[in-house]
Amino acid sequence: MRKVSVFGATGSVGLSTLDLIQRDCQDYDVVALTAHSDVEGLARLARACGAAMAVIAREELYGPLKDALSGSGVAAMAGESALVDAAQAGADWSMAAIVGCAGLRPTMAALQAGGTVALANKESLVSAGMLMMDAAAASGATLLPVDSEHNAIFQCLAGSRLEDVARITLTASGGPFRTFTREEMRAITPAQAVAHPNWSMGAKISVDSATMMNKGLELIEAAHLFPIGADRIEILVHPQSVIHSMVEYRDRSTLAQLGSPDMRIPIAHALAWPRRIATPCQPLDLARIGRLDFEAPDEDRFPALRLARQAARADGAVPAILNAANEVAVAAFLEGAIGFLDIAAIVEDVVNRYSTAAPRRIDDVLAADAEARAMARQVMERLTV
Repeated sequence: MRKVSVFGATGSVGLSTLDLIQRDCQDYDVVALTAHSDVEGLARLARACGAAMAVIAREELYGPLKDALSGSGVAAMAGESALVDAAQAGADWSMAAIVGCAGLRPTMAALQAGGTVALANKESLVSAGMLMMDAAAASGATLLPVDSEHNAIFQCLAGSRLEDVARITLTASGGPFRTFTREEMRAITPAQAVAHPNWSMGAKISVDSATMMNKGLELIEAAHLFPIGADRIEILVHPQSVIHSMVEYRDRSTLAQLGSPDMRIPIAHALAWPRRIATPCQPLDLARIGRLDFEAPDEDRFPALRLARQAARADGAVPAILNAANEVAVAAFLEGAIGFLDIAAIVEDVVNRYSTAAPRRIDDVLAADAEARAMARQVMERLTV
């Protein structure tokens, strides 16, 4: 029986993970589930899977969580330190699915504990990539990518040497505004931006997909997971989201991983690795799909791609600054405070103001993150005056 923990259990990735676990519940012992503020959802999930502990990130919600778990035998905990404690509570396998930089400390703690960490929180690796990779190497932890694109690359690399790779291609759906002009993008609403044409995702990642910042963050993530150099990692728009990524080897053969756009497929791969388990996902029907289309990304209409590639080349604290400014701008857009095109403009403004040394520890990353967030808010204030 594998001992598992799910960080970000009430989000889309967390729920998909628990769906798979509960289908074969005799194979898994749930150590910990966490959520940001959804007390009711967390308590319901913890009761359903018999978790040993449930952790709510907001400390003031400890009382309501304890009440919701009364009589269940599930221990209630709250606060950032409790998230770190949960990450070191003895799970063999942990799903890191907390959205944003908030997931950095518990993800690092899980890596330092030396187990297997399934990474769905790309922002942590974007912000603290070298620190996380070093932590995994030092503890002997296994880091498995869960993002569909990075999981696809991982599968395409199976049994091969990284030094034989000529090029990695990340595919992108192009989001809901792939054919929009810049002028048309000025009127985009939050409701439109969260309606992804292929994937079912949370609001933040859906907006990132719409701006294509998500693909830029994935490029930075891929550069850490598969260190062949950011300039050998390309992005290709593929609207059908059938091919999730490709690896070209130096003999010019190219391997691709295909599948239906369902996150339970890469989650299942990470959950069972190195084995395979059955999923309830729809089988791929290429005859029904009929065609696969590809096009180069347009960095003029989607400048987030250009900003992310520049951050990948600069490395140091620049990716953390890029990510922090983007998180602030996306939150403001979802609240209706700024326009869709303002997101990338704010990020570029903030990134251009900094030249920060490479972080040596997590506190350095979080300091750069906090400073970039403050600057992003100042830039927004000027925009909205």
